[in-house]
Amino acid sequence: MGALDIPRDPNLIVGIETADDAGVYRLSETLALIQTVDFFTPIVDDPFNYGRISALNSLNDVWAMGGTPVTALAVTCFPKKGVDFQILGEIMRGGLQVLTENSVALVGGHSVDNGQIMFGYAVTGTIDPRRVVTNRGARAGDALILTKAIGTGIVSTGIKFGKASEEVMRASLDVMLLAGREAARAMVEAGATAATDVTGFALLGHAWEMARGSGVTLEIDSASVPLIPGALELAADGMLTSGDESNRLYVGDDVTIDAGVCTELTSLLFDPQTAGGLLIALDEPRAGELLARLRPAYPDAAIIGRVSERRAHLIEVK
Repeated sequence: MGALDIPRDPNLIVGIETADDAGVYRLSETLALIQTVDFFTPIVDDPFNYGRISALNSLNDVWAMGGTPVTALAVTCFPKKGVDFQILGEIMRGGLQVLTENSVALVGGHSVDNGQIMFGYAVTGTIDPRRVVTNRGARAGDALILTKAIGTGIVSTGIKFGKASEEVMRASLDVMLLAGREAARAMVEAGATAATDVTGFALLGHAWEMARGSGVTLEIDSASVPLIPGALELAADGMLTSGDESNRLYVGDDVTIDAGVCTELTSLLFDPQTAGGLLIALDEPRAGELLARLRPAYPDAAIIGRVSERRAHLIEVK
């Protein structure tokens, strides 16, 4: 899309410029629409849970902007032959459960005959245009909070190769099924300066987008980053996704990683996430207060770094 000559619309508050989580279009002084779409291949074996994860993965983009999701359109690729349609029914039932729990109306959808199953939603939300949280507002001196543990991509690969234990699979599922709604409410009330949903581009990829959009450098304390139990061991066993390499290419030389950070942990920092947590920047004196509020619902939430003035690299990992 970057190669397209897109006309400038004065009501488009957030477009494609900073690779934010969703687009925001102003309808009036007090009302704007948030729009996003996301769908992906199965990440778990159970179709019902796959539908639930897909729904949360899509809704999280709206919550990351500080908005309220209101409607959703289902998007699916599914083969006409060779796979029981009851599986698609279970996928959609799981997704509908999550939409209903979060007062989001399912208004329709679109399907395509395709050999590879894919599922997700296009979601529309609402927000006061004066209260939009973007990924470009981080300021030097801010603290960085991550609300959920990382490692879902590596665990998913471990499941495919029969390397992940039941305990590890359950821990990863629990992370993906933890909605971002309450974290979004808390961060808005705490005065977050910037936020982003950590998904396919991994923690470092989305942090890089925040740093680039904000014109700052993010310092990440790798030892403070919460990890799904067992994910480090799976990384050591080579259970990496193709996103490991592509995410490294995405950030390029703008990320520097201290030599003391082990290879396995580095892989987790580049691991693509599904329905991941929020990376939140806010005034450092308020970080402890926000963390205390998050912890009951998000037990892995942690302060993982800080924002500094722009230096040679957009991301510094220690």
